[in-house]
Amino acid sequence: MTKLWDSWEDEALVADPDSGVFADTDKVHSIDHVGKHYRVRGPLNIARGPQGRPVYVQAGSSDDGRSFAAQHAEAIFTAHQTLASAQSFYADIKTRASALGRQPEHIRVLPGISSYLGSTQAEADRLEEELNELIQPAASLEQLKRMIGIDLRGHDLDAPFPRHLVDTKGLNAVASRFQLVVDIIDREKPTIRQLIKRLAGGRGHWVLAGTPERIADAIQIWFEHGAADGFNVMPPWLTGDFDAFASEVVPVLRKRGLFREEYSGDTLRDHYGLPRPESSYALAQRKSA
Repeated sequence: MTKLWDSWEDEALVADPDSGVFADTDKVHSIDHVGKHYRVRGPLNIARGPQGRPVYVQAGSSDDGRSFAAQHAEAIFTAHQTLASAQSFYADIKTRASALGRQPEHIRVLPGISSYLGSTQAEADRLEEELNELIQPAASLEQLKRMIGIDLRGHDLDAPFPRHLVDTKGLNAVASRFQLVVDIIDREKPTIRQLIKRLAGGRGHWVLAGTPERIADAIQIWFEHGAADGFNVMPPWLTGDFDAFASEVVPVLRKRGLFREEYSGDTLRDHYGLPRPESSYALAQRKSA
């Protein structure tokens, strides 16, 4: 895909109605890709866009996922429940990227956060519980089965989670979401009902209930202590909670100097503060000149 996005150099598109020249063919390249599963001659059938190429976003925190992200990703969507877990992942990704010759600051690590906002802590807690009461146990148990491979239909939902049924040596054990759920079970010792409520809104991402100040406090701690470059906000319901986050949490972050006052560019790449990549073909030609 990188070869295809780079197959047009920035100056390739001429589009001159007077001469009738559409493109400078010297700046449009066949990629002649030969891979394990397919061959692609190229070039891409559209010119290079404002971002150079789209921002590459990766999700998944398994060892294979981390290796892939360190090599290719520019933004990483990841799930963590604790500051320590997020810090460990963050440091690992940046170290792997650096070892591959990449600039660690050119990768944005963006954990998911699902927040329940209230004017008081009690109000936020009530809102979380109110929404959790709407879950359908059958659907939640099916989601849990996909995550950790255990079918708990027919079990007492208010009984302690049957930890002994978790196969930590099976194929599922290598999945990052599997380990995240097992960590919750081991750390919090929940009942089955408590666990499915815990996973209902955030699906394993960081769930936090509180006032705008408390949410901002938590975000600030993660941002300033090497756990995140930003966050993927995952509102428990749309559009109300997203609107509340934007109108109540963002102003607190702005007052603390943690969030921009206005956009400085027009693209996602601009918003993430990522450099615009030069076409690899143009780069190679300049180096050989």
